[in-house]
Amino acid sequence: MLIQNIIIQTVREKCIEDELVSACMMYGSFTKGEGDQYSDVEFYIFIEDDEIENFSSRHWVSEVYPVDLIFYNEYGTEVVIFSNMIRGEFHFLPVSKIEVIKSFKPTGVFPDTESMYIYDSTEQLKPLLDDLGGAGPDRMTDENVNFAFNNFVNAWMMGVNVMKRGELARSLEALTHVQKFILQLIRVKENTVERWLNSTKNLEEDISTESYKDYVSVTSKLKENEMKTAYKNALNIVEVLNEMLSSLYMVDVDKDLISKLYSYLNE
Repeated sequence: MLIQNIIIQTVREKCIEDELVSACMMYGSFTKGEGDQYSDVEFYIFIEDDEIENFSSRHWVSEVYPVDLIFYNEYGTEVVIFSNMIRGEFHFLPVSKIEVIKSFKPTGVFPDTESMYIYDSTEQLKPLLDDLGGAGPDRMTDENVNFAFNNFVNAWMMGVNVMKRGELARSLEALTHVQKFILQLIRVKENTVERWLNSTKNLEEDISTESYKDYVSVTSKLKENEMKTAYKNALNIVEVLNEMLSSLYMVDVDKDLISKLYSYLNE
């Protein structure tokens, strides 16, 4: 048995035993049939409103399994590094905020909402989870495709500008955003948009060999000549995607603008 499954079961048992816990749900790979020995464990745990102020999430989590590190990341998520090198994410919220679950619907596809259920004493959790089921948001839209093209241009321009200024490290950071928007357009082309918000996840399996090679061509080490090649390759790929997708979607970016970007890169 995977140690993650033991941790998940321990969380379930603690929720049942702890009168301060009103409900608990899980999200992530183990709710999508994709969990393996390298996967995180991720939970929302709802605490009685009048107890949340004095509730010690650090103490609660440390009783689940020995931990080496607990901290809050930049998104306010409590991140746990268990002593067995498994990573966890925990959100502890007052039960009065349980309807935050409704906000998950636009973020993706939830193929098995029953697997997200851990514990509930409120009778609110299961209906909220059931509402997450069904088809995910439509990503194959004019708005999304245009968003990806426009933001590609924005990230590309910023990256090239700071590269020309000599800020190579900053340009390499901008290149990761260029890659993100290219991947979103590739996923539209190949109809693999279920991972729209996390475009690199399972990339080796999700996209064609040709598209994967395209992605590799826009990666780079922190060397100016390699980075310039990556930015040029990015334009090559987007030029082809633009020609293909602009016949299907309303796109602001056109071949004339792409030609200007080529010229700008070579100035």
